[in-house]
Amino acid sequence: MGKSSSSRVTSKSVARKASKALSDGRSSARTRSIAASALSQAKSKRSK
Repeated sequence: MGKSSSSRVTSKSVARKASKALSDGRSSARTRSIAASALSQAKSKRSK
């Protein structure tokens, strides 16, 4: 994939890691915020 891949839907592996970060009680508020953002981007792009 080329440079355009950065504008695509959040990858499944990133979404998986974000989900784990959200479920981990030790994650900081900033980490959870970033993870939630990644997951929302992954979901919103797929539904279109």
